[in-house]
Amino acid sequence: MFMPGARRSPTRRWLAGGTVLALGLTSLLAVNAQAEPEPADVEPTEVVFIDEFDGAAGSPVDSSKWQLDPGDNANNAELQYYTEGTDNVQLDGEGHLVITATEEGAENHQCYYGTCEYTSGRLNTANTFSAEYGRVEASIKLPQGQGIWPAFWMLGSDFPGVPWPDSGEIDIMEMVGHEPGTVHGTVHGPGYSGGGGIGASYSLPGGEIFADDFHTFAIDWAPDSIVWSVDGEVFQELTPEDVNGNAWVFNKPFFMILNVAVGGHWPGPPDDSTTFPQQMLVDYVSVTTSE
Repeated sequence: MFMPGARRSPTRRWLAGGTVLALGLTSLLAVNAQAEPEPADVEPTEVVFIDEFDGAAGSPVDSSKWQLDPGDNANNAELQYYTEGTDNVQLDGEGHLVITATEEGAENHQCYYGTCEYTSGRLNTANTFSAEYGRVEASIKLPQGQGIWPAFWMLGSDFPGVPWPDSGEIDIMEMVGHEPGTVHGTVHGPGYSGGGGIGASYSLPGGEIFADDFHTFAIDWAPDSIVWSVDGEVFQELTPEDVNGNAWVFNKPFFMILNVAVGGHWPGPPDDSTTFPQQMLVDYVSVTTSE
């Protein structure tokens, strides 16, 4: 962990004697932050994707790496409209991506339920980059509040040609804002999707919350294995044996997604305690694979 406001470069953190390093970790089932991680297996790796979000304040994201994904989302009963441009997704000039959920400008958009109540941002690498195994990692400072639903996740690159959930979904990190000290890691596939997704949660110790600092959310992903960690603390491993006889659909390329939803079946809508705007700050996103 590092102090608020300080940037931690993944390149500097991984370099040791000119060789990039990554952790191979393992564990099983939902545990909290007090769990003891397994010893790390250190392997040389190659950085195949990195964005440290350097650029002037108000700049858009790098279009060679990300595309915005505008629109609403009736499937999850989300209440926001994901906008185009830089109103809700922009760089802050201090090396961060900022995704803002707000009530501002919502009346200019139509959602499935009528005039929209909120706007936010969603971006992905569907047309620019797909990962297949390795460590997928981001350093993020999360928003909070009833009805706020930030996520760092992945979809099978064969989507939408292969429909969800057969395409597969890997949720590296999701948080429902009324539980600001707990995040979730989940997979969705054929026979285990939606409320039946398979996953585990991780809670910070001592009443800490994820809105107070940047934390590193990662998966270590190999054929027939996905391992989740927060700040290097492993809290779950899943293999084909854990999907209850259903198909394991995670041995193929996936693309990455970052978004902040407002409302939805899982978190429920905002209430009088929810303040806006809410912002998710992303320090970096990286993918490394074994050489």
